[in-house]
Amino acid sequence: MKQTSVDKQVIKFLLLEGVHDSAEALIRSAGYHNIEREPASLDGQALAERVKDVHFLGIRSRTQLSAEVFAAAPKLNAVGCFCIGTNQVDLHAARAHGVAVFNAPFSNTRSVAELVLAQATLLLRRVPEKNAAAHRGQWLKSANHSYELRGKTLGIVGYGSIGSQLSVMAESLGMRVVFYDVVTKLPHGNARQVLSLDELLEVSHVVTLHVPETEQTRMMIAAAQLKTMRDQSILINASRGTVVDLAALKEALAAGKLLGAAIDVFPVEPASNKDAFECELIGMDNVILTPHIGGSTLEAQQSIGREVADKLVKYSDTGATVSSVNFPEVALPAHPGKHRILHIHRNVPGILSAINQIFADTGVNVAAQYLQTRDTVGYVVIDTDTEYSGQALERLREVPGTLRTRILF
Repeated sequence: MKQTSVDKQVIKFLLLEGVHDSAEALIRSAGYHNIEREPASLDGQALAERVKDVHFLGIRSRTQLSAEVFAAAPKLNAVGCFCIGTNQVDLHAARAHGVAVFNAPFSNTRSVAELVLAQATLLLRRVPEKNAAAHRGQWLKSANHSYELRGKTLGIVGYGSIGSQLSVMAESLGMRVVFYDVVTKLPHGNARQVLSLDELLEVSHVVTLHVPETEQTRMMIAAAQLKTMRDQSILINASRGTVVDLAALKEALAAGKLLGAAIDVFPVEPASNKDAFECELIGMDNVILTPHIGGSTLEAQQSIGREVADKLVKYSDTGATVSSVNFPEVALPAHPGKHRILHIHRNVPGILSAINQIFADTGVNVAAQYLQTRDTVGYVVIDTDTEYSGQALERLREVPGTLRTRILF
């Protein structure tokens, strides 16, 4: 896992799952042309074969990067997740192999928020049921149990980038907003933070979920929580498929407890558009089922492509790791006229001393040095006079605890 990457024509990018063209365009504009693309995800032996000589890997949500995958990719420097989440990546394994992971936490927030508001509007008006009936030749013209958004309470679970933007948009349509988050957050507009999930469920006409997948959020909306929800309310999940107990949701819908639901994410999702989709809620007229398209707009995908590709390019060009989800964050200036050495190592005592001793022994003049640690990994960046860098680099590779070294000219 110890390597030198200096030639942009040699450095290889692999972009999977139909990453937007904007990513390739940005990478090429930075001088990298060894780019391979695949329209779908890869797994198993096929994935292991493709990554063995890849320096930078781009994926979306379907490709699963396990410890075995990282072990099969000795040249891999960084992974770009062209999406919000990183649950598909074993972040601990990536860190242990010296691989930085980047994502796009903000680029599709508007798209997700718009979809949630659209679904809330349709469900409050019972449009899905009336649409399904019309397709069967039935005419359900009625105002019974049909409502405006205005004056209703929107309960947002998870007040991050999506939740907070949704809050502002909902208020502009006349909704009252309450939110629940495990961290105290500054409310936008007139939104109000409540102290418990149960309090939010009791008062909200529409409940929408925007939380990450963790042990704490797994099945956070199950039978007990559905019972606590306001009668004839609506549940929307555009976060993670494991957050809602779909079997319990089906029972609540069938019993008339809820007016309707919209689900965009599922515990098990098809690997491609050619595979069959299965779900307990299929056939229920008051449920909107969408194929994980919360961020699937052309505008969002173009923005995500640029954002993540820019992070990969900056890491390759300068070693900057700002906004990495698993790596020490180091913001770095340009290094004209200097060699920049990147040393990634296990975060144990004595490594920095060993590194500096090598420069002292070899007579290398250090122009600048940057150090940051995160959990089990340390990251040292050293700018040196060019004529001595090669000799120092060879010795740095032999420092006990070294995970990866690179030199940037």
